[in-house]
Amino acid sequence: MKLLLAAALLLIGAVSMAVSSVTLEATNSTDFCTSCHSMQWVQEEWMESIHYTNISGVRAGCSDCHVPHSLGPKLYAKIRAAKDVWHEILGTIDDEEKFEKHRWQMANAVWTRMKANDSRECQSCHTIAAMDLKEQDRSARKKHKNAETRGKTCIDCHTGVAHTLPRKPAEEIALN
Repeated sequence: MKLLLAAALLLIGAVSMAVSSVTLEATNSTDFCTSCHSMQWVQEEWMESIHYTNISGVRAGCSDCHVPHSLGPKLYAKIRAAKDVWHEILGTIDDEEKFEKHRWQMANAVWTRMKANDSRECQSCHTIAAMDLKEQDRSARKKHKNAETRGKTCIDCHTGVAHTLPRKPAEEIALN
C-alpha cells in the first residue's frame, strides 16, 4: 500500500512538473504576450525596433527582456505580470488611449526593476566585456567603457530601445 501511495505521489509530482514547465514555456512566447488587445500596438513598436530586425539576425522576444531566466525570479515575474492581464480584463488598459494614460507609470515600474537588478535581462545577451568597443562610435565606446565604474546599468541609457518612450505627465514635469 505504501509503495502504491509513493508511486502515485511520484506520478502526480512528475505530471505537475511537466504541466508547470509547459505552462511557463507557453507563457514566455511573444505570441502569448501579444495576444491581449492592449499589447497589439506595443508589438508594432517592437517590430520596428532593433530587437526585432538587426544586422546580426538575432531577435529578442518579450520574455527575453521582461522575464528573468532563473526559476525563482521568473515565477515572481509571472505573478507580477498577472496584474497586467487583470487590468486588461477590467478595461483599465484595454485600448490605446487608456494604455497611453498609464504608460509612463508602467514603463517606470519596468525601468525601476531593471535598474535594481543591474539590467539582468539585458545582460543575458549584452555584456560590456563581450563588446568590441573599437567598433562603436566614440561616444558609445566612452560610455560603455566607463559604465561599470560609474555605477551605470543598461537601462540608464537605453530606455525606449524596443518601445516608444512614454511622455512624462504634465504634473510630474511641473514637480521636477
